[in-house]
Amino acid sequence: MSTSTPLSGEYGHRAGRGVHGRTASGAARRPPFWLAPVSGAAYREIGHALSSLPVAVAGFCFAVTLLSAGASLIVTVVGLPVLAALTAGARGLGALERARARSMLGLDAAAPPPVRPRRPGFWGLVTARLADAAGWRAVLYQVVMLPWAILASTVSLTFLVTGWVLALYPAYHWALARWTPWPGYRLFEYTRNGRHHEYVLASSAQITGTCLLGVALVLLTPVLVRGLANVSRLAVRSLLGGR
Repeated sequence: MSTSTPLSGEYGHRAGRGVHGRTASGAARRPPFWLAPVSGAAYREIGHALSSLPVAVAGFCFAVTLLSAGASLIVTVVGLPVLAALTAGARGLGALERARARSMLGLDAAAPPPVRPRRPGFWGLVTARLADAAGWRAVLYQVVMLPWAILASTVSLTFLVTGWVLALYPAYHWALARWTPWPGYRLFEYTRNGRHHEYVLASSAQITGTCLLGVALVLLTPVLVRGLANVSRLAVRSLLGGR
């Protein structure tokens, strides 16, 4: 029985060199907490989360379009080849996802066994595709991963950008003070009882606090993204891996 074997470390291994220098077995040695934000593995996981959105949109559109067309034509003979093409195409997209997971998440998921028609000819291939459990799991993957891809890419990009923008605030604070009407970054403003109020990050304490908050977000982002990536790993193993 085929199994999916996760490459044990996004960040380094003990035996057997694998993709991007990772091994196929051995315990992962992650970098220290304070070095994770500048590690290659963390940015590969972030890259996977961000690139998953366009890939998921394409896969979802493909799966839903052919599934709807095939289901609507199921009363005719035409619907069966359409559904067979759906499972075949989903398998191809699944191979792309396994390759992305291998290069960006360190997950080496074995491909499912090929489809073997029991009867010769076109209809033998169609019936084999319709009975292909791995193909239907790949269809399910294309459908359910779109909402997750939206969430993962949004959260990853938000934390990544927000953390670095806040952490580097002392480096560009002077530009805001010089080239804008405010002495620093203006968080908000409001008017109450005819008086205008605004909150600007300008004092040394405010600048320091903003920087420290940004550093905390920068350090937490790889942990959060790793959790999101683990869900993607589980989905690839469960729905696209061999059984």
